[in-house]
Amino acid sequence: MDETELIVRAQQGDRAAYGELMNLHYRTVEKFAYQCGVSLDDVPDVTQEVFIKLYRFLNQFKQDRFTTWLYKITLNTARDYYRKESRERAKEKKLLKGERITSYDSPETKVLLFEEDRELHTAIIELDEKYRIPLILYYFQDLSYQQIADVLNITLSTVKTRLFRAKDGLKKTIEINGGMDRGK
Repeated sequence: MDETELIVRAQQGDRAAYGELMNLHYRTVEKFAYQCGVSLDDVPDVTQEVFIKLYRFLNQFKQDRFTTWLYKITLNTARDYYRKESRERAKEKKLLKGERITSYDSPETKVLLFEEDRELHTAIIELDEKYRIPLILYYFQDLSYQQIADVLNITLSTVKTRLFRAKDGLKKTIEINGGMDRGK
């Protein structure tokens, strides 16, 4: 069954079709959330929230490009999650006056850690969001300039400018940090 048929069936309330649609895109959402700067500990929560929103709003989907719509949901969910998280972290700091301990015990987390080159990921995360997101969508998610413009609600020329500046900023960050050591 193709994606379009799954979407139509899921919109009609077919839970099995929704489950297949979720399985089809789960890894993409997880990876994109991580690439947007969501910490490894928070990727499962953000991914779950994306699919809850997808389920709630699937009837609003109009036969555009489904993955573009899904990227928008993921990006907005990651942003919302971090707004909430930063408020909670501020409260936590006041109460505990200590740092949060991060755990990398789950198998999914270990896979994500080894899958991405940590130095490159760190350099990308250091970019301003307006440059980081187009870079991720273009190079890691293989979206076209037009698709990126649609996801971010910006013009095509803005996409091109931001990609140019992102690459320039990434190059400078990597040079400042002494280049990238391959084989680590």
